This record gives sequence, C-alpha cells and structure tokens, in this order.
Amino acid sequence: MKLWLPLIGFLALVAVAIWGLARPADRAVRSAMVGKPLPDFTLAPVVAGKPGLSSAAFRDGKPRLLNVFASWCVPCAAEAPQLGKLKALGARIEAAAIRDKPEDVRAFLTRYGDPFAAIGGDPESALQLTLGSSGVPETFVVDGKGRIVLQHIGDIRDEHIPVIIAALERAK
Repeated sequence: MKLWLPLIGFLALVAVAIWGLARPADRAVRSAMVGKPLPDFTLAPVVAGKPGLSSAAFRDGKPRLLNVFASWCVPCAAEAPQLGKLKALGARIEAAAIRDKPEDVRAFLTRYGDPFAAIGGDPESALQLTLGSSGVPETFVVDGKGRIVLQHIGDIRDEHIPVIIAALERAK
C-alpha cells in the first residue's frame, strides 16, 4: 500500500490543478468601501476659480460621482470624453487630483475638457489611500448621504456609462 501513496498523492494534486483551471475565474474586484460612508476629508482647491472638495459636500442629499484622477495619467485622458457624456446626462462630477500640480491640472482640463464641479488636490494621495483606491483613474458613485454605492476601477468606457447612470439613479 505504501508503494501507491506517491502515485495517489500525485493524482490528487493533478485533479486539484485541473479543477482550478477548469472553473471560471472571478475577475470582479470587490470594494471594501461600497456601502460605507466617505471618510472625512477636506481637499484644498487645485485650480483657481473652482472649489476644493470635502466629504461634507457629499451629504447634501444629491448623488454624485467622485473621480480620482491625475493630469499625468494616460487612462485619465482616455476617459475624459466619457466623463463629458456623464455630465451631459446630468451627473454631477467632483474630483480629487492625485499628486498633481495646479498648472498641470489646468493644462489637462484645457486639453481634454472640464466636467468637474469641484476639484480638490490630494498631493500625498491621503484620500486616495483612505478610499482604498488602487490607482488612477477610479470613480465612486456616492449617494446623497455620503455613502459609496459603487466603485468603478479603471477608466470609464462607453459601455460603463449606463451602469454608472443607473447607480446614480438608484442612489437618489
């Protein structure tokens, strides 16, 4: 019997490997922040003529988007047209500019458009880290009580717009 143990162990290992490779992978990233309130924060304005950002503003009864972006981020530039579409559909979008300079943010907005009602500077990525954001761009749907109802990781594409608009509608 001891003679067969290595073969049985090997076959069991192969069976586990095949089972693991055959089942479909769950590629969804689950956010620990969904369902929780935004953390308290206040970000100074990063662009002249546009207000900064604070968690208190998200508790005014109106759902909105919080977009985490940076002027140096290529996918952020790629998602700019979709943010414009969301704004045209009535979405209020506020932003946190991560590790950015005011002149670079101004140039980004001039080049790609400005869908943002407010932009706060997050020079040390403190808010980004508190939100559990893994990078830029990232967008959060926040209800009127300041609670996160959806986290979209990566750039927004045309196919994501209906999902985000639906989340904003449910957040009312």
